[in-house]
Amino acid sequence: MRVLRQLLGASSLLLVGLVFVLGDLLLWLATPVMRLLPATREPILSRLVRTLRELIAASVRLFGARLDVKPRIPDQGGVLVVVNHQSLLDIVVSFQCVPDGYPLMVAHHRYMRGIPLVSHMMRACHHIPVYPGRTGRAELDRLGDLVRAARHPVVIYPEGHRTRDGEIRPWKRAGLQAFLSARPWAVHVVVLDGLWRTARIPDFIRNVSTVRCRVELAGTFAYDGTGREHHDEFIDTLERAMCDKLARMRNEGPSGRGDARGTTTAVSP
Repeated sequence: MRVLRQLLGASSLLLVGLVFVLGDLLLWLATPVMRLLPATREPILSRLVRTLRELIAASVRLFGARLDVKPRIPDQGGVLVVVNHQSLLDIVVSFQCVPDGYPLMVAHHRYMRGIPLVSHMMRACHHIPVYPGRTGRAELDRLGDLVRAARHPVVIYPEGHRTRDGEIRPWKRAGLQAFLSARPWAVHVVVLDGLWRTARIPDFIRNVSTVRCRVELAGTFAYDGTGREHHDEFIDTLERAMCDKLARMRNEGPSGRGDARGTTTAVSP
């Protein structure tokens, strides 16, 4: 049984790799068209992202994984999506939460170069690179300017690193505080579970065929405050919502029914 699981995992990884190579090639072919005809950029990127995310999801489902993604988040500016971080597959399910377009990811700057599809897509879609260790005013202002101009939802993983046991790690707050200062937000707190055993590539190969992933919305929080004195209190509210939702999901078990809409809460100073 163990050998069979590893065979399934290796096959799934190979298929995902082929999708990455194909997607990278398609994006390179589309880039000249988008430069010559700027009006085609958004339609091309939106169609390509939707196609690739479904192909990657199908590549893991084909070999036994189950991905139950309930949230349906609008593709528009002023939307911040806060997600817990468990695995290599988190980005795929985060993209599936925005079915009519694609979100902008907040990701380590090293992903901007050298990774097939990922690096090219980060540059083409204008995803948001972060530089760990840079927390000065200039860096925070840069992040604020980027999200203020964003016309797509922005996805952030506030834990910063993948968890080792599926539990939620303490949040890193500097970037999130810079975002909150930039504009009014509808903040969607998304909770995923069942992916932490695929945190690394060897784990993916061993365990992807047994994945039973649930993705649910803990709530939507309207925030119109731009004063920093209110950010910590608001972030505490988001963090509690995420932790409480994960606990409820685990108590319900893998077949529990969640609400794709969650709750809406207005928070203002």
